[in-house]
Amino acid sequence: MTQNMVVEGVRIDENEQCVIVSVRPDARRRGRCGQCRRPAAGYDAGRGRRRWRCLDHGAVRVFLEADMPRVWCRSHGVVTAAVPWARHDAGHTLAFDRQTAWMAAECSKSATAQLMRTSWRTVGGIVARVVADRDRTVDRLAGLTRLGIDEISCRKGQKYMTVVVDHDTGRVVWMADGHGRTVLHRFFDGLGDQRAAALTHISADGAGWIADVLAERAERAVRVMDPFHVVAWATDALDTERRASWNRARHQAQDTGGRETARALKDSRFALWKNADDLTDRQAAKLTWIAATDPRLHRAYLLKEALRTVFTLAKTRPTVALQALDRWIGWARRCRIPAFVDLQRRVRRHREAIRAALLTGMSNGLIESTNTKTRLIIRRGFGFHSADAIIALVMLTLAGERPTLPGRQPATE
Repeated sequence: MTQNMVVEGVRIDENEQCVIVSVRPDARRRGRCGQCRRPAAGYDAGRGRRRWRCLDHGAVRVFLEADMPRVWCRSHGVVTAAVPWARHDAGHTLAFDRQTAWMAAECSKSATAQLMRTSWRTVGGIVARVVADRDRTVDRLAGLTRLGIDEISCRKGQKYMTVVVDHDTGRVVWMADGHGRTVLHRFFDGLGDQRAAALTHISADGAGWIADVLAERAERAVRVMDPFHVVAWATDALDTERRASWNRARHQAQDTGGRETARALKDSRFALWKNADDLTDRQAAKLTWIAATDPRLHRAYLLKEALRTVFTLAKTRPTVALQALDRWIGWARRCRIPAFVDLQRRVRRHREAIRAALLTGMSNGLIESTNTKTRLIIRRGFGFHSADAIIALVMLTLAGERPTLPGRQPATE
């Protein structure tokens, strides 16, 4: 903490119950612009002495105190002189900021605020400063070739955020409040046409607003449909048919036996949803009963499993998986189950993107993992009242090197 500064004296303030350390920049750091840190001509003495909150000494608060003259910079005009122990216009030292940022990345915001003896709003401001300071030397949008795009629900009331992840590094490269064409256009505006032309693959779900923007702003990139979402479509179609079968059995029930059939169909959800390899004995028996009593519902289950098998097959034999997808489309077209007839139309609309998923093996698994971590960060950071504060904390933990404690080196594997 004493690097690039001179300690002039230490005293105890009895009224405020804190330690005051009088300091000044050393000769090499004196008389510099607070924004660009370049040497600048002196202007005046400023508003006198100023204090910066430093790390506590045990249970006692510590402040640094120094004169704050102003200088005249050719680029920024009259500004407060820079100090080596704190950022410009910050009321905390660099060491205090680093420890607060580390705690915000590792534990809840309320615990961070309590231990550092500061407010929730101050923690959010420190996180934003640390991220902005790191981003000044790093261009997260440089060298991108394979991206993943998705939206994540962040608050109640259908509030979403748009997340962009680099498949090659596994890091979040961009995040913004809201979702839709306008928000995604903002990402490509920041990326620029030249770098957008260098994109080769972009994974996403079947949202129309993503496909429309990609067709306009990244027409050279191959859009890759996320396999998880395609199988989820099949699961939704199966559940639609399960409810239809239950309603048919319920309306046709004229005796106790009919009511029992409807009740059994209602309780078959998990047996139909689960993969065949994960079924319990009781769920396997339920499927056997469905095959005997409701062949149409069992056919819907087989259609769901067949589509899932297509993506499983693509891991080892992508060409065969493409042929299996074509056969599945033909089967679903003739199955006479409305939900799956509609599904095969949807699959055909996205066939090129699904084909790219089968051939490249890409998925949105990385970005779904990122979304899970983001939800944990949002829950752990309870108390953030703005989207900007949430985004800053996500970028702090998932967009680059995580913060380290003052005086400690990053852990190496």
